[in-house]
Amino acid sequence: MPSIDKTAEEREFAHQRILMVDRHVKARGIRDERILQAMREVPRHLFVPSVVAAKAYGPGALPIGAKQTISQPYIVARMIELLELSGKEKVLEIGTGTGYQAVVLSKLCAKVFSIERINELALRAAELIRAMKIHNATVKVFDGTYGWSDQAPFDRIIVAAAAPEVPEPLVQQLARTGRMVLPIGPAGNQRLARVTRVGTRVQIEDCGSAEFVPLVGKFGWKD
Repeated sequence: MPSIDKTAEEREFAHQRILMVDRHVKARGIRDERILQAMREVPRHLFVPSVVAAKAYGPGALPIGAKQTISQPYIVARMIELLELSGKEKVLEIGTGTGYQAVVLSKLCAKVFSIERINELALRAAELIRAMKIHNATVKVFDGTYGWSDQAPFDRIIVAAAAPEVPEPLVQQLARTGRMVLPIGPAGNQRLARVTRVGTRVQIEDCGSAEFVPLVGKFGWKD
């Protein structure tokens, strides 16, 4: 009976998720138990094309179509950890992809507003968010470098693509004590930055090397 097979497959994926978190996230130094638990719960294999679903719980980034990728599990956890979420925040995500990080975030904060510039990916993300009955995450198709001004300010902003510099509109949309985590720099020479708003100034911390697709848009790289 197919339903039994399906249950066995779901159990196997759940087992692989636990191993992924232990081997590729926790073992690499992520300590926030809320993040670890959220990643144990979210079925990452649904967010990648079925041809690569078997690799969904491995250590690497994977293609999701339209020359975009789903980030490796560790980097998703690392960027979210740098946000320092308590559960009450309103978060802006730039670069939804198929929605994996947005769904993980939805378990860790009050609201997620996510922007994706590629229509087919945004549609897939919205479909998965709906299917999972997640009610605190919203996706729209737009140039993410402009941010989402009518929902600003945001307590946290997370950018899943590398910008040439910190996009000014995103700084403006950050709440007064808000934090933004994003990769900065060209391919092969990117750094993960944490930007903290301190009154009218911003403070930028270097949080190590990174490897992301480019952030394309008015305040990013030109297409």
